[in-house]
Amino acid sequence: MEFKPRNYRGEEEAHALPRSRAVTHPLSSRSSSFHTVEVIDDEKIDFDDPLRGPSAHAIDVEDLQNDASTTGLSSEDAIQVQAKEWTSFKRLLMQRFSSSKMVSVATTSDVIVRSDKIYQKSSSMHLQELDDPQKFAEEGAKVITWQEYVSRLHELKDEISRAWRAEDRVTSLKLSIKVARLLMDTSVSQFYPTLFVLATDVMDMLGDMVWERIKRKAEFSEDGTTICSLRTLRQAIFALMPKKLATTGSAKLVPLESFFHAFVIFALLEFDFKFSGSINNLNRLVMMTRGVADPLASSYCRLYMVHCAQKLLTCDGEYLISCTNDIKIVLMRMISEKEATYGNSSSNKRLLVSLMEPTIEYIMKCIFKDANQQVGNILVKLGLGRNESELFGKISFVSIILHHLLKELPNEVVSSNATEILHLIESCNDYSFDQCLNYRLLGFRLGEMGSQMNINAIIDKVIQVIAHFNSLDEYLKVVDAYVDIVLQNQMVLLDFLLPEKYGLVADIDSYLDAILEGVSKRACNKVIDESELESLQSIFSKLLAHFNNLEDIFALNHFFEILDVMYGSSRNIINMHILNIATRNGYIHDPAIIQLLLEISQSLHDGIDLFNMKDNDIQQPGRLISRFVQMVDYGIEMEHHLTFLVECRAAFGSTEELKETLVHSCNCLAIKAMKEAKKHMNFVKSCIAFSEVTIPSIPACHKQLNLYLETAEVALVCGLVSHSDGLIDSAVRCLQTPDLMDGFQMLIDVDAVLSLIRKLCSLLVMVPGDPEQGATFIPKSLLSLVSSQSWITPKVRTRILCAIISLSATLSQNKLPYHPNNIEILGNDLLFFGDSSYLQDLVSLSEFVLKELCDVIQQEPSQADRGSMALEACNCIASSFKVNPEISSICSSLMETAQVCLSSNNKYLQSTMELLGENLASFSAAPSITVG
Repeated sequence: MEFKPRNYRGEEEAHALPRSRAVTHPLSSRSSSFHTVEVIDDEKIDFDDPLRGPSAHAIDVEDLQNDASTTGLSSEDAIQVQAKEWTSFKRLLMQRFSSSKMVSVATTSDVIVRSDKIYQKSSSMHLQELDDPQKFAEEGAKVITWQEYVSRLHELKDEISRAWRAEDRVTSLKLSIKVARLLMDTSVSQFYPTLFVLATDVMDMLGDMVWERIKRKAEFSEDGTTICSLRTLRQAIFALMPKKLATTGSAKLVPLESFFHAFVIFALLEFDFKFSGSINNLNRLVMMTRGVADPLASSYCRLYMVHCAQKLLTCDGEYLISCTNDIKIVLMRMISEKEATYGNSSSNKRLLVSLMEPTIEYIMKCIFKDANQQVGNILVKLGLGRNESELFGKISFVSIILHHLLKELPNEVVSSNATEILHLIESCNDYSFDQCLNYRLLGFRLGEMGSQMNINAIIDKVIQVIAHFNSLDEYLKVVDAYVDIVLQNQMVLLDFLLPEKYGLVADIDSYLDAILEGVSKRACNKVIDESELESLQSIFSKLLAHFNNLEDIFALNHFFEILDVMYGSSRNIINMHILNIATRNGYIHDPAIIQLLLEISQSLHDGIDLFNMKDNDIQQPGRLISRFVQMVDYGIEMEHHLTFLVECRAAFGSTEELKETLVHSCNCLAIKAMKEAKKHMNFVKSCIAFSEVTIPSIPACHKQLNLYLETAEVALVCGLVSHSDGLIDSAVRCLQTPDLMDGFQMLIDVDAVLSLIRKLCSLLVMVPGDPEQGATFIPKSLLSLVSSQSWITPKVRTRILCAIISLSATLSQNKLPYHPNNIEILGNDLLFFGDSSYLQDLVSLSEFVLKELCDVIQQEPSQADRGSMALEACNCIASSFKVNPEISSICSSLMETAQVCLSSNNKYLQSTMELLGENLASFSAAPSITVG
């Protein structure tokens, strides 16, 4: 058996594609003279490129919006939109107020109370009774679970529906009245919003059923004969309307169904409202609700009346303003009254206000929904000014109403009256709503506009106000809203440089200093809670998003003092943001910055909960820390760089990805030192030792193998042959670890291991053989591995054996295809030149491998894989050995196996046949493998 001689340079030149210099670079911008298209008959071809600017024929989005606004929605569409909004509002209302576990129900509510669903008061309920005696004051009160209360209301809704379908109208109406009466009981407290939603659902259903019955009775007789159309009925009803409404409205704009809903809701209060829809009658209903003494009941009565009235598309917003003013009077009376009126506790008052808040919110949205042209007039009617030119004066107002008013005001109104609104917020300091939240809301509204107005007066006033806040939470909530304005206007100053109009940059910097100083003063001497952490995270995120480099961020006064008091996920998010900024602008050279970032990285690493976090959550911080390690560059101070890597290994030893990065960085550092001068050889050895010690701590076998081979290449390039041999030996031994053998302990990436074994065979071409152990020592170790490891399948074993044959054939050449980039290292072609024992060892190894290869192929259970493996082995043998009877016999046997296992049309089989026909003279004469 003899290896085939190879001329690698000649083969490369023979198979290389012809090359010619291009006129222009393929990635350079093309001249307009190239690739021109000739236009035939001067025909104009229009082509709309979506990436071009707008053409004359382009459709303006703003025009479309204007067209949509002028066209408007039909009455049916508007009703559907309003219904969806109301459904969403009810869902949020039930989610917002979580009811208590138990609900106290009076025995008079026989529609809810059942004998089999009543619970006796427990000891905890008696304690609640002592805290709030009014709740359990009524004699004979029963307690049921809120789930049972809800379930009973759903049952009543089904009973009403069944009774109506069974023509039992009286029962349906009686049950509906009983459900409506439940709204009179406001002692259920936080359960009341849920009760309101469920009860009004019943009212809505009854209104729909009443309307459908009246419509059917009007259109058809008892025998089904058509009496009149629905349009005729509408026209008859419109004839009863006042002349003014009849001329301004039409059958398309005023849905009759709304009138019957209003009739059901306000039964026995205003019967003719369902027909006339008179605005005067609507205002009369508003005034009637003033007779409801209970603040909570009157509030939700107004809420449902507004919801129903919104379906009257022709009505104006006067009734909404009246409702708001009535609620304001109620709230002002509550605020001014003594605590004894509402249960001897200010917390009860706050709870009552929070329960009334949804009504205020909904009414405000309705007021300003289509009131862009009448905002000034609305504000005057709400008591926020003498006239439209003097708004937001020094007046008395309710904080919670002001909050929702400020939410809905148009941007231009807020912007033009910002200072006056600020003074109004200052004067509204009652318990109905936290004053700091109104300051916060104003800041967000001003920040949304992004206007370049003079904000110095506003910021000055806000800083003066919050300087008196003792609560860190309140201080942070306000600062979070205004820090964006400070940063945005700082950018304006830097861009436009108009100090005479906007003030000096130093003023904005002083604002940041004052803000951060206030945060530091209130945060550094206490343990901050979750709400305060969220606000701090938001503030720091805005600061980090504004600045482009770390130097500006770290130069901020009190930055690190405040950062140190943060903890948990908020601290981790800020640390990740800092590392992201640090690694996006190139290498980091400043030792002070590197040390700070190392501490931040260690804090991030220590803050990761390895047991409770998902893999994706852990990977992102790990990638950022790895990226930071990669971007560190101490320049010529390479010893400091190696010390930094040692510190990182101690700090981040529990993260596998980071240890991989450390090995990669250390290997790069060794190459850098080698290029500098030979005097750094001891330093290079230290780097190799660092990698050699770090790699075993990585659990994944294929990652260990890859890093061992990488480090071995580095050692070989640096001339450290003995180190390279030791690393290669460690690479082979890591494949024999128990973890790799036990499939239950670790999932083996077989394809990755196979690829790395092939890479090892390629590396062995450059590694000088050991004269004592022989050049085939490591290939023989691989053969031992192939035979002993259970995880190596016949398919993988075949490819490893083929790689060993190719390695042996390459090492037998008089000139190797490549050498290490170090002239002091002799390749095997020079080291064993003329040594017959060297070639004999290679031949002996190859003979053994060929025998193993033929046996392994026959062990493959899959017929298709066995055929492919035979072809792969044939190609390897034909390209490695000279033709002789033994080689021809082996190839013939393998081809017989391939022909049996594969189709004659298989492309791989046909190409292998051609290759063997060219290389083996006797192959074409063998009739046993002729393709028929």
